[in-house]
Order: sequence, then structure tokens, then C-alpha cells
Amino acid sequence: FSDPFLNRRRASDFIQGDTRLRGINQERIRDRGKALHEHQRELCEDYYPCEMYAFRHGYPAAYKHYFGGRRRTK
Repeated sequence: FSDPFLNRRRASDFIQGDTRLRGINQERIRDRGKALHEHQRELCEDYYPCEMYAFRHGYPAAYKHYFGGRRRTK
């Protein structure tokens, strides 16, 4: 009989350190290759009010509304 649950230390043994670093580097490479509108959409999706605005008006309008203009200062 073996325990189906592993502790954290044993679970980490399954993944090699190089594999994790390689995955991080690949993610960075993918991010660099994304188009501008994809970065804008992801930024908008991460900000809830922008995402709700996008459902009604579209992502380009939502991004412009929340992030496109200059920041106003008093």
C-alpha cells in the first residue's frame, strides 16, 4: 500500500530544475513574439473593469478607455 499523496519535497523531485527554467525562457520568447493587440487584450483581461467594458464595447475600445489616454493629474 502506498500513499497517493506526496509531500511537497517529493513532488518537486519529479520536475527537473532545467525543465522549469527552459519553460520560463520559452514563455518569455512567446511573449516577445505577440502582436501589440494581443498584449493590449491580455492587459485588459487582467483588469476586471476593462474586461467588463470590453464585453459591451470591444477590446480595442476598452483598452483605449482604460489605458490609452494620458493619466490625468490634479
